[in-house]
Amino acid sequence: MQYMLVYKETTADHEQRANPATAPAYWGAWNAYMGAMAQSGIMVQGNVLQPPENGTQVQIRNGKRVFHDGPYADTKEHLGGYVVIEVASLDDALEWAARSPCAATGTTEVRPVLVMDRKQ
Repeated sequence: MQYMLVYKETTADHEQRANPATAPAYWGAWNAYMGAMAQSGIMVQGNVLQPPENGTQVQIRNGKRVFHDGPYADTKEHLGGYVVIEVASLDDALEWAARSPCAATGTTEVRPVLVMDRKQ
């Protein structure tokens, strides 16, 4: 079964990405974690996301498109990235989520992937 692991980091964790003093440890932890998933053969796909201020929200209001540049909300966590894995059970997915570098300070959300029948 496929599960998406959604990584939500605290602002402090997210800021470590670009700080010369903390970036090596930050990226080292993520590279080790992602490398372990890749080596185990469970990784289907995934990406690191750019910071929230680089995003744009799109809404339709009164028939017109409305755009909002990020960041969007005063939040304590930022969506840092995601990975889709294929494992035997939810317990396996939860085990991998618990190993993520942001699980100790942020959140790793686990969601089953809904596989649609493309023939319809």
